Amino acid sequence: MKKTYWLILLLPAVLIALAAMKRAGNCRAAGERGPSAGAGVTGGAGDLAANGFAVVELFTSEGCSSCPAADAVVARAARDYKENVYVLGFHVDYWDRLGWQDIYSSAAYTQRQQEYASLFRLNSIYTPEVVVNGKKEFVGSDENKLRTTIGEELKSGSGSTVEILSAVAAGNKLSVSCSVKSAGKAYLKIALVQLQAVSQVKRGENEGKKLEHSNVVRDFKSLSPDEKGVGRAELKIPEGLTAKDCKVIVFLQEKSNGHILAAAEIKRIN
Repeated sequence: MKKTYWLILLLPAVLIALAAMKRAGNCRAAGERGPSAGAGVTGGAGDLAANGFAVVELFTSEGCSSCPAADAVVARAARDYKENVYVLGFHVDYWDRLGWQDIYSSAAYTQRQQEYASLFRLNSIYTPEVVVNGKKEFVGSDENKLRTTIGEELKSGSGSTVEILSAVAAGNKLSVSCSVKSAGKAYLKIALVQLQAVSQVKRGENEGKKLEHSNVVRDFKSLSPDEKGVGRAELKIPEGLTAKDCKVIVFLQEKSNGHILAAAEIKRIN
């Protein structure tokens, strides 16, 4: 089920009714066509190519009843693809006003999703939404399409590279240094990602549910590398976490079309 932002803002009464109905499938705006729920799942870790990669961004919320299924879909992808697939969970904040405050949400992540909506020429933003390598977007619970798209991207190479030179933790700060090549005018994106998270939801559409999340983005920086191709950022480790609870994902993203050119990660920070 897909939930659109304009409905949240303009038609709260309709949203309340939708929450009560608990419908299955894809809930798009009237007249739009959604993907069918395929019985089988295609694609797998065997699709990996030498230079291919896939950055999978999930825009989700604990306040949306359609999102737990998508959370599970991308978690399985992160588990099954051991290399060159980078999953990031961006919790948006526009569901927070409807009964449940998602502690992982951020207005900055909503803004990132809005920027994608502009690039893809969408009429509105919605959850759950997946964007792969900044090139394709679709409903996040469509596992068959996700696996197919990842497989296609793993077969595509890129002339750009990004390397994490260091990630040094000191207290609640994490200093990250990266080196890029053939980046052109692309932005360097640096994400602090919480490996696992669990919430017991007490209100809203997911009231009474225990939600499990993987690869939750907790801090996110965007910058331009210097003339030597080096980029540095300081990330904040949230209260209650340590560096070992997180990993760092970095990627290069074109300014003009949003396409992602290269990516890398440090899976464990000591």
